[in-house]
Amino acid sequence: MTPARGGGLPAQVDAVWKLESARIVAALTRMVHDVGLAEELAQDALVAALEQWPAEGVPDNPGAWLTSVAKRRAVDHLRRADRAERARTALAATPEADDVPADEDADVLRLMFLSCHPVLPTAARLALTLRLLGGLSVDEIARAFLVDAATVGRRIADAKRTLAQEGAAFAMPDREELAARLSSVLEVVYLLFNEGYAATAGHDLLRPDLCGQALRLGHRLAALAPSEPEVHGLLALMELQASRAAARTGPAGEPVPLHEQDRGRWDPVHVRRGFTAMLRARDLGARDLGGAPGPYVLQAAIAVCHAQARRAEDTDWAAIAALYDRLAAQLPTPVVALNRAVAVARARGPAEGLALVEALRDDPRLRDYHLLPGVRADLLARLGREAEARREYARAAALTRNDAERAFLDARAADLVAAPAGPTLEEVAARFLDGLAAPARRAYGQTLRRLVRGLGGTTPLAATTAADVARVLTTSWGTAAPATWNRHRAAVRSFAAWCGRPELASDLVRRSSSSVPTPPVTPDRVAALCDDPAVPVRERALWSLLHESGAPVRAVLALDVGDLDRDDRSTHDRAVTWRSRTARLLEELLAGRARGPVFLADRRPGPARTPEPADRCPDTGRARLSYERAEYLFKHSSGGATLRRLRAGR
Repeated sequence: MTPARGGGLPAQVDAVWKLESARIVAALTRMVHDVGLAEELAQDALVAALEQWPAEGVPDNPGAWLTSVAKRRAVDHLRRADRAERARTALAATPEADDVPADEDADVLRLMFLSCHPVLPTAARLALTLRLLGGLSVDEIARAFLVDAATVGRRIADAKRTLAQEGAAFAMPDREELAARLSSVLEVVYLLFNEGYAATAGHDLLRPDLCGQALRLGHRLAALAPSEPEVHGLLALMELQASRAAARTGPAGEPVPLHEQDRGRWDPVHVRRGFTAMLRARDLGARDLGGAPGPYVLQAAIAVCHAQARRAEDTDWAAIAALYDRLAAQLPTPVVALNRAVAVARARGPAEGLALVEALRDDPRLRDYHLLPGVRADLLARLGREAEARREYARAAALTRNDAERAFLDARAADLVAAPAGPTLEEVAARFLDGLAAPARRAYGQTLRRLVRGLGGTTPLAATTAADVARVLTTSWGTAAPATWNRHRAAVRSFAAWCGRPELASDLVRRSSSSVPTPPVTPDRVAALCDDPAVPVRERALWSLLHESGAPVRAVLALDVGDLDRDDRSTHDRAVTWRSRTARLLEELLAGRARGPVFLADRRPGPARTPEPADRCPDTGRARLSYERAEYLFKHSSGGATLRRLRAGR
């Protein structure tokens, strides 16, 4: 044991946790088959360290100490859950604390695939990966993405619940799905890097801590999956982009475009690492039967072209444009298409690049992407169309949430010729809204704010055309329900008539509405839902009980196990009765539980959401299932029907 130094112990424990947490959580997940429970047990071990190390000293192998304590907690949990045989098996297979498990790296790789599972939304994958593999606290993740801690906590909790509901296995994907799952992991790591390399919000353009986390995960992934060329391609791409960090901002923190950067400030260590990873990716790719490089290897090849040019004017833009042609064929996303347009403009002239950009203006995925008007402004300026370029720079500045980029774009706009005199679209829309009562202002405001964002607030009203207006509304609500489209169309018509330009709405055609009725909840349909083995037993038991009893939803959700007379198939006060299907499902659901709510939430509540004792199961710690959650689950499974329809459909 190393003597503990009081003031520095928390920092020492935190450092150990960041290094060891991924291996600990991975090993526990293999034991308990539940990533949420595994993290809770690992946190219990961390609390034990904070309690014991000040008195006993820091152990010589703190990671092994934490792993040993966490595994004992896991075994205790399995025993308490009346699964003694499983606990003994797990204990027999668990190595001693001072030994390094032979499949430790494999466990960490499985955990990485689990935390980046495609069933999770992107924000949840990012948060869960930083939590489980980066060892970051909820507060640290919240600071990294400029959101509050409660939001991050909710994302992580929802991610764990989704993984449990989907039955996501703690296992390597099979050969058929490996490529797709690996792509999801690489996407998360690169999104994390990009958020640090070009922050979407906040005061600073760069967040080196996020870039460092992504690089650390990239190196770990390359060590765990050394034969995957795309892994090394991503690592090369991140290393080469990280090499430019010192040259990417000016003295005031303003962005410096790539072609204006001082390349003498590019970090040669990152460049060498990037070239090494790229060579490794190419060697591995050459061994594959197809030999075609993947999207990350192609992006790394583009970064290599930039890194090999000693001066910006030496850049081989023709080669970069050709690489983007190949990348766009593999990864036909609008962002890749926009980057390809930039390369084409450099290789073949701004007119060709602008033609490609114009084709992207109708893509709804880019409607709020500030780089689309930013690129368009740059190309317009190079073509001498300064008034249009100024408006596009101003629109890009309004769309970005990063203060450094906004200042940069505003400065670019100020350097160009001012727009012709006359009221701007933003000014006229503001006057129109100011003259409305509050309810109408809210109703019209959504439409006009979208119109202003889509066309740019500095666009003169006189320069606005019906085609411009139709493009913005189609991009924003072209796939919406007819009622939604017609509402926004009516708002534009009113605004256009008020400002004396009724022709602005002439290209907006009213759509006929066609409602799709919710399928009826017939007894046969209820039986099909309740007998579906893919649906969790909790939901099937609840739906069956509501249907057979006809009792109010909230009354059924309020039932405790002690209220049930299962022999008589009713509650003790006979207020709720049921038949054989519900009886069978309740036996399966309760599985020996003798107290607490009948219907429990998916997971144990967090510290900020402690339920009343009567609404919490003393055996599992889980809270009573909420009405809102129960309603959501039934709507999701039934195609939109509400729980009350179960009673009406008896």
